Amino acid sequence: MSDEDPKSGFTRRDLVRGAVAGVVAAGVGGKAEAASGRPLGPQAVPIELRVNGKLHHLTVETRVVLADALRERLGLTGTKVVCGRGACGACTVLIDGDSACSCLLLAAEVQGKKITTIEGLASDGGLAPIQEAFVAADALQCGFCTPGIVMSCKALLDRNPKPSREQIRHAVSGNLCRCGTYPHVFEAVERAAGLKMAENGKRKTENESEPSLVSRFPFPHSRLESDPRVDSGTAEALEAEEA
Repeated sequence: MSDEDPKSGFTRRDLVRGAVAGVVAAGVGGKAEAASGRPLGPQAVPIELRVNGKLHHLTVETRVVLADALRERLGLTGTKVVCGRGACGACTVLIDGDSACSCLLLAAEVQGKKITTIEGLASDGGLAPIQEAFVAADALQCGFCTPGIVMSCKALLDRNPKPSREQIRHAVSGNLCRCGTYPHVFEAVERAAGLKMAENGKRKTENESEPSLVSRFPFPHSRLESDPRVDSGTAEALEAEEA
């Protein structure tokens, strides 16, 4: 076959010309970047990250992802790293108010954006409403995935203060919990939104008080206190015993 076979429609000469053109273009682009004075790496480069309202000046390699910069350079270890490929959601943070996996973002590419981690939710020594709701609803077991789930729920409530159960499910669909605490997570979001679900599936307002069973325990001097999370089960057990 000759170099310019009319049947092929594309010759080796065309391939060589394209490759040469690509090399030339790359060279021109590199010179233009170098002339602009912007460091390209692979050496470490200076960057600025605005995290939890504070501006941090770092020098990192361009390959460093945001999750590593937060944990290893800023000491914000509340952001967890599990899969490292955006499949589990444990490293979820807020970028300009939207939830994002920090293991998939280069630290250098989020300069100028507002970054919020789990450490940035609490203020004045107190937990944020969504954090308090997670405690009240017992929405965690081992707790390793909890920061990422909390951040996803915070993003949901910021854009939709009264979400439906289906919207809550969708918001945390990218967060994997191996302990299976999803029902409690749903309740926590509903608590934070003022839409706590009663046992019968009907919505209940925050003003409705939980029944106390402390007086029904057989040990009058017990140090146990009433816990609304287990009161219903305790009541059933006591009723069965009395019957």
